[in-house]
Amino acid sequence: MQDDLAERRRAELEMVVDTAREESLSEQELLAWVRALNSLRLMLGTFLGVSEDAAEEVGTGPEAQLYGWLTYVQQQAVEALSGQT
Repeated sequence: MQDDLAERRRAELEMVVDTAREESLSEQELLAWVRALNSLRLMLGTFLGVSEDAAEEVGTGPEAQLYGWLTYVQQQAVEALSGQT
């Protein structure tokens, strides 16, 4: 099961790389982006010690800035999927 999860995450990250320069994404591609961004945020959040109680206190260093940017991009993708943009 863990191998399947790792393979799915790898495939989603590859789709992000493959479609990063596209002007538009299909719904399937955008869903892969959302899942890949979430995986990256979880990993980086763990590194930064982010918790639900202290989500605003991630710091100001480059890793924290990346975490904020990933959060923003993920939010934009979710809004696009829900037709809000």
